Amino acid sequence: MRQDTLATPARPALIDGFGRTVTYLRVSVTDRCDLRCVYCMAEHMTFLPKAEVLTLEELDRIASGFVGLGVRKLRITGGEPLVRKGVMGLIRSLSRHLQSGALEELTLTTNGTRLTEFAADLADAGVRRINVSLDTLKPDLFRKLTRGGDLAKVLAGIEAAQAQGLKVKINAVALKDDNAAELADLIAWAHGLGADMTLIEAMPMGEIEVDRTDQFLSLAEVRRDLESFWTLTDTDHVTGGPARYVHVAETGGRLGFITPLSHNFCEACNRVRLTCTGTLHTCLGREDASDLRAVLRAGGSDQDLVEAIRLAVDAKPEGHDFQIHRDSAPAVARHMSTTGG
Repeated sequence: MRQDTLATPARPALIDGFGRTVTYLRVSVTDRCDLRCVYCMAEHMTFLPKAEVLTLEELDRIASGFVGLGVRKLRITGGEPLVRKGVMGLIRSLSRHLQSGALEELTLTTNGTRLTEFAADLADAGVRRINVSLDTLKPDLFRKLTRGGDLAKVLAGIEAAQAQGLKVKINAVALKDDNAAELADLIAWAHGLGADMTLIEAMPMGEIEVDRTDQFLSLAEVRRDLESFWTLTDTDHVTGGPARYVHVAETGGRLGFITPLSHNFCEACNRVRLTCTGTLHTCLGREDASDLRAVLRAGGSDQDLVEAIRLAVDAKPEGHDFQIHRDSAPAVARHMSTTGG
């Protein structure tokens, strides 16, 4: 991987037009995944041709540019990031920013299917914390929601990650007709492992076969239900992301709520997302886009890249307005799998 020329001793802050400082970049390394979760992807996805996808060196250059501009947290995402050939080379290269102190955290969101293979390498590269997406502990329901996935592989992957000392957080999308009745059991199981748990509302991103009004479950409603038998206490715990956390007295664990529809989190948004094609999205719920790949492939200098990043962040929208209505089009056309989580 390349040496850095973008970082400067001053480390100037990356501030948007509303005064929010961007300190968190999510980097999608692939749009491909070995699962086909029903709320995330269409059953028959058309994936990007290789020529449109950034090389690992290009991903490194852009991510390092953000680090040079004051970003303190990098999250590697997909699709499923661990299906990208050579991804560990990128992660090892980016870990130099941990060693230099420029970066506070290098982390990963994964579906867990390949953690048995990669957990040791991730720990070796300085990754200390990962998110694992898991919506059910029922093998048949898991197979249905993922269109053929094997729950046992994911559970083995979580075990392997914890054996390597990785702190695991479980993410689950709350789905009204699928896992709603199971959420308390899923939370208790995660807390029993010593893992934090985060619940996420289904988001209207990309065309899929099902009607999202049939899937959507407000987490305000879920919280009210949980509080009928558990004691939930608000905390000030933050991880750099949008979750609002509570402590569950009866399980002793932390529970996060990510609520882009019932209560958006835009006022304190510190995140931007880079797709595997080099498109920078400064808002998850808007069709904004800046083409950083074009800057690189036109032979742009590091300063050209810096200027393109600053221009994009300066135009970051104040917020999104996700809504789910029956028969309405998705809020954004791109699928979550291509956006980077």
